[in-house]
Amino acid sequence: MKLFAKNVLFLSLALLLLSIPIFAAGTTERVDKPEITVGSKIDTEGALLGNMIVLMLENDGFRVIDKTQTGSTPIVRSAIIAGEIDIYPEYTGNAYYFFSGESEAELWKDFQAGYKKAAELDLKANNIVWLTPAPANNTWAISVRGDLAEKESLKTLDDLAVYVNNGGHFKLAASEEFVSSEAALPSFEKGYGFSLDESQLLVFAGGNTTLTEQAAASGQEGVNAAMAYGTDGQLAALGLKVLTDTKNIQPVYAPSPIIRSEVLEQSPEIATILEPVFQSLDLETLQLLNSKIAVEGQPARMVAENYLKEKAFL
Repeated sequence: MKLFAKNVLFLSLALLLLSIPIFAAGTTERVDKPEITVGSKIDTEGALLGNMIVLMLENDGFRVIDKTQTGSTPIVRSAIIAGEIDIYPEYTGNAYYFFSGESEAELWKDFQAGYKKAAELDLKANNIVWLTPAPANNTWAISVRGDLAEKESLKTLDDLAVYVNNGGHFKLAASEEFVSSEAALPSFEKGYGFSLDESQLLVFAGGNTTLTEQAAASGQEGVNAAMAYGTDGQLAALGLKVLTDTKNIQPVYAPSPIIRSEVLEQSPEIATILEPVFQSLDLETLQLLNSKIAVEGQPARMVAENYLKEKAFL
């Protein structure tokens, strides 16, 4: 009887000891990396950069909620301020309009000065941190069909203003954001002294330049011009010409991941994870990657993953 009791006691102690490391290991695994919600704008480059962030965080063990292509700038901006998303790629030039009246316009035409001011203002106002930007300028632009540019000698926005004010046929395909945002078409109209009415606009609800540029290339509904971005990859393939902004109306739009400070404080390694990726994204690289999505029709996640593997980031 005593032997039986000893055996039971020994067996109980053994099971207890075995259970301890299993529980501890499970606990460590569960709390190792926090959950991060990633958003992005709805356009081609937004999807590309958003997926790069998702893939890099997943690769480092974070549990990622993928909300890329969240919506237009106001939507994704509201989402991060409200804490509905934790991180997304934004552009330095937009901060000039987020914090209108708090700095001179000229400051935002300098890459480093604009980035520094954006980081300073957003941290103070919203506890949002701007991480390392890409060395590229994805500024708003207006592109026209190549045949129109050649026939009317349109090379600059000054040339366009003369053409429009003289009654030339002009119809622009653009997103609702481009048409209504003070940062975009209204700034061009004011700066160059021309004005477009509703009959001269084909407005898309989304912000994807793939749609606007294809509309211009195909002549959809009489369209012969399109909203564009400086890093668009399909302009040459579609025979479109970007008109030069001789007056530097637009600020520099350098892409940069922005993140809620409380999330970065919890996981400071996120800045280190993303820094080399964004530093590698110069203008030509972004044009090429955007082209794979917009022209070749490859999924944004696949393009992002292939690039990250090629550069040995994954």
